[in-house]
Amino acid sequence: MSIITLTTDYGLKDHFVGALKGKILSQHKEAVIVDISHNVDAFNISEASYIIDAAFNNFPKGTVHIIGIDIELKENNQHIAIEWNNHFFIAADNGILSMLIQKIKPQKIVAINIHDRLLPKATDMDVFVTVAIHIAKGGSLNVIGKEIKQLKEVTELQPVIASDLNSIKGYVVYIDHFGNAVTNISKKTFAEVAKGRPYEVTFKSRKVKTIFSKYSDIEVADKNSSTTAGKHLAIFNEAEFLEIGIYKSNPKTGSASSLLGLRYRDFVMINFNN
Repeated sequence: MSIITLTTDYGLKDHFVGALKGKILSQHKEAVIVDISHNVDAFNISEASYIIDAAFNNFPKGTVHIIGIDIELKENNQHIAIEWNNHFFIAADNGILSMLIQKIKPQKIVAINIHDRLLPKATDMDVFVTVAIHIAKGGSLNVIGKEIKQLKEVTELQPVIASDLNSIKGYVVYIDHFGNAVTNISKKTFAEVAKGRPYEVTFKSRKVKTIFSKYSDIEVADKNSSTTAGKHLAIFNEAEFLEIGIYKSNPKTGSASSLLGLRYRDFVMINFNN
């Protein structure tokens, strides 16, 4: 079974997603196509990076992931294919995979070089589809590209650790369906810097002194409170990134985004006490 996932900023109103699936099935009828998301904000590589990082590991090894965000081929935006943790990713080298490579180094990276082998009218997505099908059928990365050693990194996807190790400054990279604000501070980075020290998480003139494992943990922590619904809190989410939310909120009644005013690129600080 060949699984190909799709993550794009195409939306669902137009024909683009359907046409993309048609192209894949025309060349590989046995492919199983899975949509991760087509509602990424236009050209928002930070958002797409988080979404693919949070989703990919739920798929079997050998899955091919097409990431269609800002893929126009340019001198400073080459097309790449990566084997990483026994998954394959096809994207533009625009920093979109920066979150992934924080965790594990890629097994192999190639700069795709098959463009002149396709028809003159072939689009950038046609290139991605051709490469995806080649990989899905068991083809080697060496056939479709030249090996490279480094990817472009986007600094906004990286948290900033103070030189004295007493703080981490992160940024909101994604607002989810419930209005929760996901930052680029990973649980791994937090643990490496914290080393068991007490801390405060501050955002929009508010602060919390505990990062929970799940939202309902606040009920145990505040068991003497008459109600915990509507309180702001921080957790490390399933993707192991720091998330700011409001307990039992929803976009209709108010969320971290609407009530706390957290937006994409807003900063969140973690300060440590010695």
